[in-house]
Amino acid sequence: MQAALLESYMSRIDDCLVTIVVSPRERFSVSTRSLDSIYQHTDVPFDLVYVDGGSPRYVRDYLLKAASDRGFKLIRRETFLSPNHARNLALRHVQTRYVVFIDNDVVVSPGWLTPLIACAEETGAAIVGPLICQGSPLHAIVHCAGGECGVREIESHGKRERHLFEKIFSQGKSVAKLAPTLRRQPTHLAEFHCMMVRLSALHDTGPLDERILSTREHLDLCMTVAERGGEIYFEPASVVTYLNDAPMRLTDLHYYMLRWGDAWERTSLIRMAEKWNLSTDGTLGFRLKHVGWRRRSYLIRPLVRSMGLGAETMASKILMRGLTVTDRCLNAAISAMHRWSDRSGRRVESERLR
Repeated sequence: MQAALLESYMSRIDDCLVTIVVSPRERFSVSTRSLDSIYQHTDVPFDLVYVDGGSPRYVRDYLLKAASDRGFKLIRRETFLSPNHARNLALRHVQTRYVVFIDNDVVVSPGWLTPLIACAEETGAAIVGPLICQGSPLHAIVHCAGGECGVREIESHGKRERHLFEKIFSQGKSVAKLAPTLRRQPTHLAEFHCMMVRLSALHDTGPLDERILSTREHLDLCMTVAERGGEIYFEPASVVTYLNDAPMRLTDLHYYMLRWGDAWERTSLIRMAEKWNLSTDGTLGFRLKHVGWRRRSYLIRPLVRSMGLGAETMASKILMRGLTVTDRCLNAAISAMHRWSDRSGRRVESERLR
């Protein structure tokens, strides 16, 4: 029944209602697979703006050719970009009713866009999030099926404190087992892996906050939209997959280290605390104390395991500590290097705008 309704709805979409904005998440090596899936599996008219910040030559050349062949808008910067900065660059070129933000390491399933449009048109939602899956096989394991987020006020030591909270539904569960229970419904959050936003809602909120460099930016947008009365919906008829298990190339490492670097993560968390008047105890405080956890979890630990030393041996613990120290030094150097190149890039950009 739902498939028939979507097919009927799709046949009535003659105008281009959506601009798809693709921006870097944390790597570049799956960019071709991601973009190819969008053109292969999107069955309604769309515009596309692709933001490419500092990708390696083979990706840059692919995107230049793809933009020429397919006629999409390509924005190229030679320096690495924070995600919200990249999205704001693209938003200057969006004139459609909706914009879909999608990361450059996400692949989509056949017919993925139509249900998002249908949900927004039928509910008036400001934001619609699809069923986001993770890893291989494609579209099989849930990453995000909506969730909860917001600020809770609690009494602590005679004071009222504001604490950020987030709960993602069904992460790690089988799509096949959950499918009978999944339905379109209001939710409190969507993720920037893929979300569709009504352009008028972004006009109300203003540009995405570029002081949130790397983490919690999806919470900031969802909470801001909700604060202004906008509704957020989860639409499971649309399915995409975040390729979190794709092999990383050496050409990915510099950007990955910057995106999940201590400086960007700490700056983002402090900005969230200031903006939403949050206590730095609780979840936010825990994250501030453990900046860099992604690098330790997804770079250092797999490297130590690959050496076959055993998980709890003295040799593996010593190696882990040594690599952690090396990582922190390298990460600080990369962050300092980017500060100089980013200032130069922003100066050139502002001169062009004038």
